[in-house]
Amino acid sequence: MKKLVALILLFSTTALLPGRAQTNWTLKGAIDYGLQHFGTVRIAQYQAQTADQQARQAVGLYLPQVTGTGNFTDNLKLQSTLLPAGLGGSTEPTRITLGSKYQTNVNAQVTQPIYDKSLLLGLKAAKPNQQLAELNTRQTREDIIYNITSNYYQVFIAQQQIALLKDNIERTQQVLDVLKLQRDNGVIQPIDYTRTEVNQNNSRSQLSLAENDLNLALNRLKYQMGLPQEQAMVLTDSVILKQAPTLEQSQFDAKNLVSFQQAETNLALQRLQLQRTKAGYLPTLNFAANYGSLVLANDFSKSFSNFMGFGSIGLRLNVPIFDGFQRDAQIQQARLTVLTQEEQQRLNTASYRLQFNNAQSQIQRAQANVQNDDRNVKLAQEVYNVTTLQYKQGTKTLTDLINADNSYQQSQSNYINSLINFYQARLDLEKSQGTLLSFYNQL
Repeated sequence: MKKLVALILLFSTTALLPGRAQTNWTLKGAIDYGLQHFGTVRIAQYQAQTADQQARQAVGLYLPQVTGTGNFTDNLKLQSTLLPAGLGGSTEPTRITLGSKYQTNVNAQVTQPIYDKSLLLGLKAAKPNQQLAELNTRQTREDIIYNITSNYYQVFIAQQQIALLKDNIERTQQVLDVLKLQRDNGVIQPIDYTRTEVNQNNSRSQLSLAENDLNLALNRLKYQMGLPQEQAMVLTDSVILKQAPTLEQSQFDAKNLVSFQQAETNLALQRLQLQRTKAGYLPTLNFAANYGSLVLANDFSKSFSNFMGFGSIGLRLNVPIFDGFQRDAQIQQARLTVLTQEEQQRLNTASYRLQFNNAQSQIQRAQANVQNDDRNVKLAQEVYNVTTLQYKQGTKTLTDLINADNSYQQSQSNYINSLINFYQARLDLEKSQGTLLSFYNQL
């Protein structure tokens, strides 16, 4: 077991020798980088800024609304009318032209909502909308933490597998050197040497596959971090070795999950939307003020002088009376949406509990496997050492030595895999109980 740990540490540190242009990454450092550079972080920031602007928009709807208009009209042909006979002493109807050829009008209007329940509810919705944006940001952070940690583990396990395979190849080569001398001296049959050489070639093939898996895992990790694919990286945080596989009692509360909080906030927004729709039945009252200037002229040169002012103030009351039951249909739709989301939330809560229970079962099983595989590594190493000694003394056959070596290799691989499974199960448990941020802060 000590030899296995030494090999893992050796593999993790050999890439740190001077002269190698590589960047060293701990798990926390990788997560820190991802939280700053992965694209979804910027998207979450834009969504939060959008929510802030929507809040400003909601406030603006209840502030005074000022509009200004201006127009210039050239009446190419003025409208004519007839004055009745006898008017003004005339015995015949008289045709006259009304209006001025040129008309210039400049006007400004101010409206101020005094009472509009729908707008007031819109102001109330600004806060949960901003809370939803904050929750989306937290969800993004948790997703980044989970994805980077999971991929970091995958890279780490690939490195350990490579270290083990290299050690196995080196150990087999030492056996081959001995067998070559025995074969040349006629002590063993050539088939014994060939069979061991086949095992070594199989290990070399496995090493090639493991190195390819490592490259793929590194590429996935770089992507999750937002790190350029061409940049080299070395993992320096021996997470598996530094953290003992212990299991703590976990408590579940769905309210700790960001997905639960998002659904609750969306439900609050839908309830506000239902109230806003109902508020459409209520009267609205607005204050309005108007001021303008007017010029009437038949000469174009006088069209922009001698303005005549006018103005007014007043209240405008709007009382909905009948809309063909359209609003009632909207209210029923909003009510059904609320009921649907409430039922979905109950289903989600049960699903969250199921995920938590499964994660607990998984980590308990993974912990048992770690303990069992740890004992197997020690036993397999002991068997291999004894078999090697007995083979040298001539009391064990080459087949016994190969079998002991294969068992030792397999027990090492099983132990590494059980460790990575344990830490992945722990990560899933942290996610299922909504404590990924706490997990990250404790790194």
